[in-house]
Amino acid sequence: MPNFIQRVMHPDWYHGQNKQPPFFEGWYFKLIDASEQHRYAVIPGIFLSNDPEKHHAFIQVLDGMTGASAYFRFPAEEFSAAENDFDVKIGANRFRRDGIHLQLEGELLALKGDLTFENTVPYPVTWSAPGIMGPFGWLTFMECYHGVVSLDHQINGSLTLDGQSIDFNGGRGYIEKDWGESFPSAWIWTQSNHFEQVGTCLTASIAVIPFKVLKFPGYIVSLWHEQQLYCFATYTGAKVEKLTVTDTSVEWVLRTRQHRLEMRATRAQGGLLHEPNRQEMHRRVEETLRATVDVRLSEVNSGRELFSGTGRNAGLEVQGDVGLKVK
Repeated sequence: MPNFIQRVMHPDWYHGQNKQPPFFEGWYFKLIDASEQHRYAVIPGIFLSNDPEKHHAFIQVLDGMTGASAYFRFPAEEFSAAENDFDVKIGANRFRRDGIHLQLEGELLALKGDLTFENTVPYPVTWSAPGIMGPFGWLTFMECYHGVVSLDHQINGSLTLDGQSIDFNGGRGYIEKDWGESFPSAWIWTQSNHFEQVGTCLTASIAVIPFKVLKFPGYIVSLWHEQQLYCFATYTGAKVEKLTVTDTSVEWVLRTRQHRLEMRATRAQGGLLHEPNRQEMHRRVEETLRATVDVRLSEVNSGRELFSGTGRNAGLEVQGDVGLKVK
């Protein structure tokens, strides 16, 4: 069985071996076809409650165009994961970094088929920053951990939705994950890898982080562009110049000593997903895959623009008040 160091250095692996409840772990697959007319989020995972009767595995599906969602529940015994690889099975369904196999049949929808992922872009992992959480990834008492498995990749294959075939050849995808005891009490999250320049990806989140006796808004924002990663995070010393949330948009500006990142996400109608707390998976969070996010990256000293673009098919969640006061 992999030791603690090996697991930290592989955020994509399953982290629930020998974990006591409460515990959850889930992977998020974003699937967009080449026409951008079919957008899906598929979320497999496991939930362990203090109440053993609530233990179960699950696969959530969100139709990003219609907002329809479905929650497929499985006995916990139908969940299995490789010890030293990202290879998860739930019933007849299988999930890996290089593809998925779906065999879902329910009252709300039936989704079946195989997709393969090519040219995946893993988030850089180093000893000082083992993934997107940076040095916080080494801590053992965090409420929730976050990882990015692939910032961007090409999709091939097809899925059948309620008997209708959907061609995903030439589509684009993204994979991330979360695990721990519970989701934060409040957060904002947005992501897009559909910019004019193929391969560019933005993933950004801020959440209320419980830390011993304190709570603070922690943020992780990464822009992958032209094979370079620009990271703006609590642990890098990045400063928030602006964070404004309205019914129609989220505006967020951060800077480091070298760079400034400006983001404006336009909110759109979405669908409801189940998210975990310590007792249960409950339906409470709206997510859209129809948002757009305007992004501008520039140098602080010179003001020179390094990147400017609009991300399409953006995922966006706004849940609660993160309590960040910008001076």
